[in-house]
Amino acid sequence: MDAALDLARWQFGTTTVYHFLFVPVTIGLSLLVAILNTMWVRTGKPAYKRATKFWGMLFLINFAMGVVTGIVQEFQFGMNWSAYSRFVGDIFGAPLALEALLAFFLESTFLGLWLFGWNLLPKLVHLACIWLVAFGTTLSAYFILAANSFMQWPVGYRVVHRAELVDFGAVLTNKVLLAAFPHTILGCWLSGGAILMAISAWHLARGRDVDVFRPSLRLGVIAVLVGAGGTLISGDVLGKIMTQTQPMKIAAAEALYETAQPAPFSLFTIGTLEGTRPIFKLEIPGLLSWLATADFSAKVEGINNLNADYQRIFGPGDYRPYIPITYWGFRLMIGFGMLTALVAVVLLWFTRKGLVRGPSWMWRLAVWAVVLPFLAHSFGWIFTEMGRQPWIVFSQMHTSAGVSPTNGPGIVLTSLIAFTVLYGVLAVVEVALMIKYGRQSPPPAEESEQGGGEPSFAY
Repeated sequence: MDAALDLARWQFGTTTVYHFLFVPVTIGLSLLVAILNTMWVRTGKPAYKRATKFWGMLFLINFAMGVVTGIVQEFQFGMNWSAYSRFVGDIFGAPLALEALLAFFLESTFLGLWLFGWNLLPKLVHLACIWLVAFGTTLSAYFILAANSFMQWPVGYRVVHRAELVDFGAVLTNKVLLAAFPHTILGCWLSGGAILMAISAWHLARGRDVDVFRPSLRLGVIAVLVGAGGTLISGDVLGKIMTQTQPMKIAAAEALYETAQPAPFSLFTIGTLEGTRPIFKLEIPGLLSWLATADFSAKVEGINNLNADYQRIFGPGDYRPYIPITYWGFRLMIGFGMLTALVAVVLLWFTRKGLVRGPSWMWRLAVWAVVLPFLAHSFGWIFTEMGRQPWIVFSQMHTSAGVSPTNGPGIVLTSLIAFTVLYGVLAVVEVALMIKYGRQSPPPAEESEQGGGEPSFAY
């Protein structure tokens, strides 16, 4: 059972992180494409229509890939986590059903209308379609986060052999959800903006289609800076909610074993492999107290004290997450996000006052910086989920109790290998398509402006 549990956790972690590589790009690009489409409708400038179609193609690729990889997520609940599915199915099913029936239907339907409605729908109706797509992708994220937030802080339920839904409104207004949603969406702007920056920089370095890619670059820079600033603010709010709901997670984020008042925040630590004893620390006094409570002098409970409290409340056991992962995951999430913002500031400086200039290293930096927000997202989700361990539903169900009891290690290993190979193939397809269409020039102005019923993106 331990081997099957470990393999099931590896499989779910691998597929979840992989799937979330596409989600922030889809959410972020949907908004940015809608903004570009709006700029074209308002100004009538052909460059904005060319930009809308160019970025719309890349959005479409990521949307399709996100749908394919997301199907596996729900499939895994029944395959590897049947005990968990039986326990929370009554609650989990409601937001997931709304995500499929309402949000996904909204985004997929209006994406089709927008995709094939060029020169067929009135401009304002066509524009409304892409804004409804952007709204649908955001709404989809809300319902998915509602399900995840129940795992972090269960509300609106009662337990009669299994968790039963008694207040769906409480599930949709979970305080963890209300804090995590803006943090996630603003992070998606960071990823969408980084895509615009990287591809625009590649074209501008070659002097290609400056009228299209300079405004695209500037829009990407703005999106990154707004996303970075917003994630810092919303992350601060989320950290304080985390202290109220999962104090062990905030203590694990600092590897704070003993209760401290005030509690420092370490920027960098060298310690023993298991994270129990630091050898060297570079820390800021009182900062963890502020992050946890908005008071630089407040007390923050340590891991050892909390573990003892949980043992009294929930029974014997070890309620500590794996500290090195939570500690470094928290810092790498913040670090990679802020590095993305730093690149955006550099680009903003070199492209100020309508100029497109700068050394070659700047363009290369912008292109390679595209990986930074994806690393930030990945480490953020790893911290969020690993910091909750050993709970699969906090305070209600241990992760070890949620695994399918009849699945042996061989079955799980076989599916893990199959999914890994499949996702590897999809990764090659995704990268190849993004490179292929990212290197192409947008459709020429005369083609964009012709009125003769060209309803597709074939350019």
